[in-house]
This record gives sequence, C-alpha cells and structure tokens, in this order.
Amino acid sequence: MNGAALPDLPTIEDIRDAARRLAGYAVRTPLLQAEALNVQAGGRVFVKAESLQRTGSFKFRGAYNRLSLIPEPERPAGVIARSSGNHAQGVAEAARLLGMPATIVMPSDAPAIKRARTLRSGARLVDYDRAREDRDAVAEALGRELGATQVHPFDDPGVIAGQGTVGLEIVETLSERGIHPDLVLVPAGGGGLTAGVGLAVKAAWPEVALVTVEPEGFDDQARSFQTGQRQSNTRLTGSIADALLSPTPGRLTFEINRHQVAYGVSVDDAALLAAMAAAASELKAILEPGGAAALAALLHRAVDLQGRTAVVIASGGNVDPQMFARALSGEGEIGSPSEHASN
Repeated sequence: MNGAALPDLPTIEDIRDAARRLAGYAVRTPLLQAEALNVQAGGRVFVKAESLQRTGSFKFRGAYNRLSLIPEPERPAGVIARSSGNHAQGVAEAARLLGMPATIVMPSDAPAIKRARTLRSGARLVDYDRAREDRDAVAEALGRELGATQVHPFDDPGVIAGQGTVGLEIVETLSERGIHPDLVLVPAGGGGLTAGVGLAVKAAWPEVALVTVEPEGFDDQARSFQTGQRQSNTRLTGSIADALLSPTPGRLTFEINRHQVAYGVSVDDAALLAAMAAAASELKAILEPGGAAALAALLHRAVDLQGRTAVVIASGGNVDPQMFARALSGEGEIGSPSEHASN
C-alpha cells in the first residue's frame, strides 16, 4: 500500500454487517471476572476471553469476514496471508470452511502449536526468517505466482470490521447489565484489533478511554500516537509476545487509531508471564504472552484503574506448553509500573 491512496475506512455499519456474517461461525466469547484480579488492579476488571474463540484467538473473526467478501469467481485461486501464527490459523480455518486453498507465510521461529494448528486446517506453510527477510515481499511474490488474494493481518477494511465484532459484543454484554466502562485495553501489534474495537466501543461510549498495550521495547504504537506519525521498532525479535511484534502500525489502522486511542503503555516479559499465571489461577483461562498483555498492564499498574472499570481483551491462548509452564512456575512477577507507562 506504500504511496497508494487509502481505501474507504470501515464504519460501525461494516462491523454490524461482519457480525451477521460471523453468526454461527464465530464464538460469542464471555466477559470473565475474578475478585482477586479486581483487588490486584485496584478497580473493576472484565476480561474478554478471545482465547476461547475459534482457532484460539480473535483473528478468526477478521479472517472469516474478509474471506467471505471475496467474489465467488476469485475463490478457487485461494488466499495468501503472512502471520506469526494467530492470523495464520484464522485464515486457514476460514478458508477451510469456505472451501478455498490457503498459503501462509510464517516466521520460522513461530510457536510450534501455531504451526501445527495452521497445518491442521489444511493450509500450506512457507517459512521466512523474521530477522533477515521481508515477509510482505515474500507474500507478494507468492501472490503474483498463484494469482491468490492477499489477506493482510491487520491493514484491511474487511479484517478490521471483523475484529470490531469483539467490541460490538463488549458493548452489547455490558449495556445489558447497565455497566459503562471507563477504559478498554487492547493488546496491539499492527493495530487491527484496536481499530475495530475502538470503532465499536466509541460508537456506543464516545468518552471511553481506549488504551493500547505492547511489549516493552516494541512500543511503536505508543510512540506513533505521541508523535502523530507512524514509528517503527528497531528490533524485530526479543519478546515472548510473538503475536505483538509487528514492526510498525498499519497505514489504515493508524489513520483510525490516531483519532480514537487515548494513549499506549508497554509491559515487560515478567509482567506477561505473571498475567498468564493470574489468568490461569483466577479465571481458569489459558493465555499466550501477547494475549495476556492487556491484563498485565492492569495487574502491573501500568494503567491507573483506581475506583474505575476496565475491559481488557485477552486476545489469544495459543501458547506452547513450555511457555505456559514458565508462567505457572512463577518466573514472572508483578513489580512496579513499566517506565514506558503514560496516562
């Protein structure tokens, strides 16, 4: 998309249309609570458990919605996606349901569980070196060779609209209970989940504070909001939160998010592991490191919740057993707020 005009940005109506397409395919995930988490965070915490979503993360929503929009004559050529694992699984499963071939460009160091489950849905995997190769270039070359539709992990209106159904469900569930949150915290990689959720929750609650959470040292979203221009990370690897290591915000996602995000914070690996352990202990929920980022920001006090209500999105639960064992071993700990925290 470099140098090209931006396509039409998604709207709340696009998100409602996506919800209708996803009905019967996506799981309407619960909002979980535990008093121990409320005490530790200093306020009221609702956890949107997208780890219980089909394929184990929110990514299925955007993938299925986007693939559903592909015209029938173009479907036999299939789709190509680039992903560290969760988008890969979402696209692979959506393609299987819709009877389309899928090719996934995936980093060679992606967690084994994500690779295995992508293959299980029938997709073809093409490896690349995250530190040395440009995944977009690899995917675009394959697309030209196969004539397949590119399905970007976040910078696509159809994907963003699908992810926005997470926010739509949050609004519907809390509104039924007469609850109005003060903050919504979203784990941020490329910004597609943030964009979709922001559009949905801001349509209902314009004053709610939307907060992005990133791994420490990979806070390109937060720095982009501070400067008003898209920033990039100097490193491409080095955090256990593999799902959140996009090098820079998307063009579409930043155009949406810069108008609706209040601020961004970051958390270190120890806080991610501790949040994973807390989710397992108090919610009986299995989260991957990136999926635990928003909860970690509250438990780590990177965000001041004192006396307020927050929704955190637990975006995924596709974690290798070895990493989950690290979390349960007590390797992580909740300490002082991250030096990158700002509010």
